[in-house]
Amino acid sequence: MTDRFTMQDPRHQYPAPPFPRQQQSPPGLVSQMKPRPDHGEESYAGFGRLLGRKALITGGDSGIGRAAAIAYAREGADVAINFLPAEIEDASDVIGYIEKAGTKAVALPGDISQEQTCKDIVARTVEELGGLDILVINAARQQARNSVAEVSSEDFDLTMKTNLYAMHWLTQAALPHLPPGAAIINTASIQAFEPSAHLLDYATSKAGIVAYTKALSAQVMERGIRANAVAPGPFWTVLQPSGGQFPEKVGNFGEGSAFGRPGQPVELSAIYVLLASQEGSYITGEVFGATGGKGVV
Repeated sequence: MTDRFTMQDPRHQYPAPPFPRQQQSPPGLVSQMKPRPDHGEESYAGFGRLLGRKALITGGDSGIGRAAAIAYAREGADVAINFLPAEIEDASDVIGYIEKAGTKAVALPGDISQEQTCKDIVARTVEELGGLDILVINAARQQARNSVAEVSSEDFDLTMKTNLYAMHWLTQAALPHLPPGAAIINTASIQAFEPSAHLLDYATSKAGIVAYTKALSAQVMERGIRANAVAPGPFWTVLQPSGGQFPEKVGNFGEGSAFGRPGQPVELSAIYVLLASQEGSYITGEVFGATGGKGVV
């Protein structure tokens, strides 16, 4: 286990490429990744910052959403996670970690590219947890394409519905239930600021998330609700080997960062906890970058 609380050289704190060549069909599974990402399963320790809170996290089965779910539970929150039905294996692991932390866990399978699913998972969260205080909109679709000509209308539509429309639908459904002091946290990306040619539709959606979050924050502060976004750089999540990067690029993923390695999901946990907790009480309309030294946010 990596000791995250002992001072150490961050360049060597986690695995660096080259990684084994690997490819999965989307949406992919954490259990098939080499090396396995660190979502905080053994390395995150909570301090009670979210006692009594009730959170809904989309994409909570893997990657950044999984790290946030584990951290929130260990900080004392009840947590509902949404995931695609094909991701049930990973989701079951996360439900186990939440329950082991001593808080309530709710599994909400469903495709958030459908408006009704977004409405349903919010309603079920409120019903099963008894309320909603933290909304983390994190699930995303990312598929690498060589050229704009290869981004079909179906591709573009599904990316926008998963990454942008779902954010809008979830926010609309959640707002009537969010009390003063609640937090909305959206996952953007460095791609919003430094778009890669092979991630045309994904980068476009992430730029939209930044704009939406900033506009939304001004509206919801009138109700005492904060809205912020997190913009990660290269993080080692299941998105990458399941089509988010070309297969030949996965083995060297993250080597161009200042650290010479990709970030691990657990390295974002503290940001998601801060933005959800009362310690972030004066933070709204902000975009928190964790870009591996790019400094573009």
